[in-house]
Amino acid sequence: MPPDQIVRIYSTSGTAGTPAYIPLTASDLENWVLGSSRSYGASGITSGQRIVSTYNAGPFVAGAALAAFERLGLLHIPVGIGSTERLMRAVELLRPEAVALTPSYAAYAVEWADERGFDLRGSSVEHLLVAGEPGGGEPAFRTHLERSWGALVTEAMGVGDIGPSLFGECERKQGMHLGARGFVHMELIDHETGAIVEMQDGATGELVLTHLCHRAAPLLRFRTRDHVRVWTSPCKCGRTSPRLRCIGRTDDMLIVRGVNVFPAAIREVVSAFAPDVSGHILVRPQTPAVKQDPPLPVAVELGRGRAADSSLADAIRERLREVLIVQTRVDLVPWGSLERSEYKSKLVER
Repeated sequence: MPPDQIVRIYSTSGTAGTPAYIPLTASDLENWVLGSSRSYGASGITSGQRIVSTYNAGPFVAGAALAAFERLGLLHIPVGIGSTERLMRAVELLRPEAVALTPSYAAYAVEWADERGFDLRGSSVEHLLVAGEPGGGEPAFRTHLERSWGALVTEAMGVGDIGPSLFGECERKQGMHLGARGFVHMELIDHETGAIVEMQDGATGELVLTHLCHRAAPLLRFRTRDHVRVWTSPCKCGRTSPRLRCIGRTDDMLIVRGVNVFPAAIREVVSAFAPDVSGHILVRPQTPAVKQDPPLPVAVELGRGRAADSSLADAIRERLREVLIVQTRVDLVPWGSLERSEYKSKLVER
């Protein structure tokens, strides 16, 4: 690829070493924006609406996805991360119909507003577009956000090395549609053996993606480390593209006596016990290894004003055993004792 055809270079965070640099030609960038527009457009947001975004894109590929808002004809109001007061002021004064943020930040904003008497349900916000981490599609967690904000919640998902906002959910909320159809090819594999998993309704496995028409540094069969469930049948909305839901990251996964356990799945089970619990959890592995001996320690934060109750801990532990087939030790901790985040939540203590 001649250097004079490269128009932009993004990078990964480099948290595991040297950042990976991602060059783009003009056509690559256009495909990214088009795919992101399809993904966000599936949510039902329409031209003329106002949307507040809370992503500090910087060198990361999420910045390209933000151009999709203008492509869709939205009035885009970027406020960035780090000041919930600035976010709420924008909501109050500029009256946007939609807000784009991570699931963790959406939950944090609920607590922030509750503590300050800010009426989220009475605000102009009708739609939350959540992305950046698993969780937005978890039924109990989604219900909590929708009730607290008084807004529809749909999720989107990208993969930094491949492209932003590759998948986006429609108002049916039955999985994220492949908005980048024609630009990437998706497969499923067994994350341990690498064997191909047949793409059919309900199949689960690690998501593998291949660039189809990327000109600068295309990737072939890139392992995303995202463990997903897919649906291949047409959606009731009329779209025929494959859909998926991210269950969790394989690099966060723990194995307890042969059972694969995803922290996000633990959070989903625990969230169903609200308002006795806040929905915040922290898995505390006994060793740094992936394989853990039972019981797996899980800190579960109590709801505001709730006292520790052994019967509640027993009920949560039993429900985790029934749903996830994992033996846990549930430690109830006081409200506010687990870390909050204006970006992504840490679910595993490393």
